Amino acid sequence: MASQSRSRAMRDRGGRGPAGRSDAPARPARPTLPVTWQQHDLLLDCLDHRGTGRHVEQLSWRWRGPLDTERFTAAWQSVVDRETVLRAAFDWEPEPRVVLHDRADADVVRHPAGSVDWDELLETDRRRGFDLRRPGPLRVTLVDDPAAPAVPAGRARPQDGPEGTVATRILLTFHHGLLDAWSVFVLLDEFYRAYLAGGRLSGGERRPDIRDWASWLTRQDTAPAREFWTRAVPEGAPAVLPALPGPETLESGPGRAEAELSAADAGRLHHWAAGQAVPDSTALQAVWALLLYRATGARGAAPVGFGVTVSGRGIALDAVERLPGPMRNCLPMTVEVDPGHRLTRLLTALRDMALDMAPYEWVSCGQIHEWTGRAMEGRLLESLVAVESGPRPPADLKAELAARGIRVEPLRASGAHTVYPVALLAHSAEDGALTLTAVHDRARISAADAGRLVGHCAALLRELPETDEATTVGQVLALLEGDEPPRIADGRRPGTA
Repeated sequence: MASQSRSRAMRDRGGRGPAGRSDAPARPARPTLPVTWQQHDLLLDCLDHRGTGRHVEQLSWRWRGPLDTERFTAAWQSVVDRETVLRAAFDWEPEPRVVLHDRADADVVRHPAGSVDWDELLETDRRRGFDLRRPGPLRVTLVDDPAAPAVPAGRARPQDGPEGTVATRILLTFHHGLLDAWSVFVLLDEFYRAYLAGGRLSGGERRPDIRDWASWLTRQDTAPAREFWTRAVPEGAPAVLPALPGPETLESGPGRAEAELSAADAGRLHHWAAGQAVPDSTALQAVWALLLYRATGARGAAPVGFGVTVSGRGIALDAVERLPGPMRNCLPMTVEVDPGHRLTRLLTALRDMALDMAPYEWVSCGQIHEWTGRAMEGRLLESLVAVESGPRPPADLKAELAARGIRVEPLRASGAHTVYPVALLAHSAEDGALTLTAVHDRARISAADAGRLVGHCAALLRELPETDEATTVGQVLALLEGDEPPRIADGRRPGTA
């Protein structure tokens, strides 16, 4: 019954398509795959929030050196021809399905220097989103830097000086319905290889691909996962908001607030976490749990809940680490925070919970809510903690590009705007610094409060290396005494019950 009602909801909301089109394309007989539970929930949210850019993520970087537009486009087309997921689309009549097309065109556009404003392009391209009924969940936009001379299509721009200071900004926009950030790093490696080879990848279609992943999912027995999550989720409602109740923000739209740990501070944090036998991600989760607890105003022990991201690639499928698809997942993490307990106890609990969850990282949050009876009750999470990660690029690629006079600057990820009021993203820079970004709904958390929240997170992370085995949770929280806590507005629209 649950799956039938979910499919019916998709059909009811999707009558005009995700892009608001009334002229949905005809549906010839093509191979299809069932949508995952996670994709189903994401599509429903997309249909409810057309034109907002929800679940759209962007990566940007600079390309310094010669750039041949025709070869660039041909290289991306070669990747599209190889990767089934880049030729996929959605349909939901009579039932939601992923449709695999034989052909799709690479979407590459180049703008001359001075013809577009970069910041406006970022926002416009994100809000443009994707028509999910048509193949192609990824597009690439090139913008020449103002110093770059105009060059006819098909010709490479010359370098400006020995270090190739002439640059082209590149924006890669993709949709989480079919791709995650890890996938895009895999695709970029393939693109660079194709570009270096004159615009064409050797070999045919990739295997394994999303067809193999879908087949793996259908073979999984959900009984052990259901038993685990039923035991792992405690009774009662955990605190899920990292801010105190507050008034209306009088703001709207998505927002971003950032704070940074220097390379030295990030290095100290890393060495401290290693000394506690926990990964850096556990330290970040512990700090977020403390901020959630602080917002409760409790004096004794209290449960808190938040989401953590997993790559989804820790499964028994050959070459899965090089498989592009929507495999990244969000899982609920619930932990008790007691100000009287030692901080090391909280760290150990979070680390052990992450290890216990690992065999079930393919399960969706929606399934867990249904299994634990939370589908119609209090949610297990309203915020998300994500440590950005991806496969390491092959060492030879950078050298091969450099030999052609091409230098590619580090990628910068925007983070997709999700269903949660706030998501905390952690990104390590090449110089070792750690950037913390709070991607937030400004209608729920104002720009000022989001800045305060991410600032508190950074402050606690800087102080963790100063703690010892005897330091309690309460002593760490005392570091924020005197700092005004952030506020969050009620998520209900005016006039709703």
